[in-house]
Amino acid sequence: MPRALPSRRMPRHHLVLHRQPQRPGRAPPVRTSDLVLALLGVVLLGGFALLAAIALTTGTLVP
Repeated sequence: MPRALPSRRMPRHHLVLHRQPQRPGRAPPVRTSDLVLALLGVVLLGGFALLAAIALTTGTLVP
């Protein structure tokens, strides 16, 4: 009588994301979210600097 299941395990091929190999000395591409966060940081720092300049010239914290 034949066996219902084979005794050996069959090899399974795992799905792998194929990436292109990076060349040495080359930076990865910049993501859009990184650019947005950098722009937001610059705008916030500029706003704080403007508030500090106004507070120092007028002598009050809020104009």
